Amino acid sequence: MSSALDKYAKSSVPRYTSYPTAPHFAKDFPESIYRGWLAQLDTDEPVSLYLHVPFCKQMCWYCGCNMKLAAKYDPVADYVEHLIDEIDLVADALPGTMPVRHLHFGGGTPTVIDPQDLGALMTLLRERFEFLPDAEIAIESDPRTLTEDMAAKIGELGFTRASFGVQEFDPKVQEAINRVQPPEMVARAMQLFKSAGVERINFDLIYGLPYQTAEDLRRTVEQCVEMKPDRVALFGYAHVPWVAKNQRMIPDESLPKPELRATQAETAAEALVKGGYVRIGIDHFALPGDSLAIAAKTGELHRNFQGYTSDAAQTLIGLGATSIGRTPSGYVQNISETGAWSRAVEAGKIPVARGHALTQQDNLRAHVIERIMCDGKVDLAAAGKAFGCGEDWYAPEQDSLAELQRDGAVVCNGSKLTLTPEGVRLSRVVASVFDTYLRNSSVRHSIAV
Repeated sequence: MSSALDKYAKSSVPRYTSYPTAPHFAKDFPESIYRGWLAQLDTDEPVSLYLHVPFCKQMCWYCGCNMKLAAKYDPVADYVEHLIDEIDLVADALPGTMPVRHLHFGGGTPTVIDPQDLGALMTLLRERFEFLPDAEIAIESDPRTLTEDMAAKIGELGFTRASFGVQEFDPKVQEAINRVQPPEMVARAMQLFKSAGVERINFDLIYGLPYQTAEDLRRTVEQCVEMKPDRVALFGYAHVPWVAKNQRMIPDESLPKPELRATQAETAAEALVKGGYVRIGIDHFALPGDSLAIAAKTGELHRNFQGYTSDAAQTLIGLGATSIGRTPSGYVQNISETGAWSRAVEAGKIPVARGHALTQQDNLRAHVIERIMCDGKVDLAAAGKAFGCGEDWYAPEQDSLAELQRDGAVVCNGSKLTLTPEGVRLSRVVASVFDTYLRNSSVRHSIAV
C-alpha cells in the first residue's frame, strides 16, 4: 500500500450515505414533526420511495442488515398487510398526490413476498402516488430463491431494474459465508428477469470476505463481466459482530488483513475497468450508457441509503421496519423491531423511532461530504457562500486537511480541495474531516478500505 493508504486504511469511518449518519439521529423523535415535514412538501417536486422487506429464506453469515428468517410465510403476509397500512398513513399525511421518479424495494430479500402480495403493494403505490413515465422501479433479489413466477410478476408490474448479491463465486468463500450459488444459478436468475422484460441488472460483489484472495475475486469479476450486468457495486465486507450476531460465525483469523483487503479491492476494480465498466466513486462501476455513469460524467451523481445514485430527489420516503427517509427538513428512521413497528401502524401512527432536523451547518457539510464522495473535489469557500455560512467556515478543519495533503491524499489549491488517485480510495476518510458528529463519538464503524 502507499503511505497514505497504509496510514488511513484502518480508520473507522462511516460510509456517508447520509449526513449526519444514522447513529446520530435522536431517539424518541416525535411523529408530529415528521408529519409536519411531509405536509410541507411541494407536490410538483418528485419524491423517491424505499420499501424495506426484512425477511430472507436463508441467513448469510456476512450480512449486517436488519433481517429475519422466514421459515413460514405467515409473518411475511402479516408484514405486507402492515406495510399496506403504513403506505396509506404516509400518503394521507402528504399535501397531495406526489410524483415518483424512483422506487426501490430493499431488504432482506423482497422477492420472498408472494407474487400476488407484491402485486397488491404495487397497485396501492400506483393509486396513492403518481409514477412518472421514466420512473425507475427496482427490486433486490436472491438467485437461490427466485422463481419463474416471481420474475414474470416483477416484469408484469413494470419493474425496470433488479439487483443480485453475487458477493463471490469461489466455493470455499461461499461455504464460509453460508451463501452457495454457482455462476450458472446467477446467470439463470438474470435470464429470468431479462425474459420478463426487466432490462437493467445490478450485481453486488464483496471483498474482504473469509478465506478470500485477490485472485479469487479477479476470477469472480471476469465471470461477472461475461454476464454483462449494467452496474456492479464492489463493497468492502464490514465485520461488525458486535452489531450483527450472525457474523460471529466468521472467525476473525479467516479475514484478510487491511493491506490484502486493499489489494483485493484494487484487483477487482482493475478487472472491472478492463471489462468496459466506468469506475464511479469508491465502490461502484457501470457500463458507459447506464444512468449512473452518465450522472458521474455530468456531475449529477448523488448518495443515498442505497449508495451512489442518479436520483436527485430531495425527499426519500422510507416505508417498512428500520427504513430511513429524508425530507428537505430532516431525516427519520422507522422502528426496527417488526413487532413494535406493526403495533405502531395498527395504532394509526407513522412508525418513526428516530430523527434529526437539519441545520444550516448540516446542509453545508452534507453537500461538501457528498461532493467529496461523488466528485472527488469541492470548492469549500464557494460551498460556504452558497449555504450562507461564510467562505472561511472550514477554518477548524485546516490542520486536518494540511495533514492529508502532506500524506498525499488531497491537494488544496486555495479553497479548492481535490482528492489524489490514492485519496479517492480514502474518500470516506477525507469526508470524515468535515463530520462534526463523529468527533468525540463512541460509535464504531467499519474500516475505511
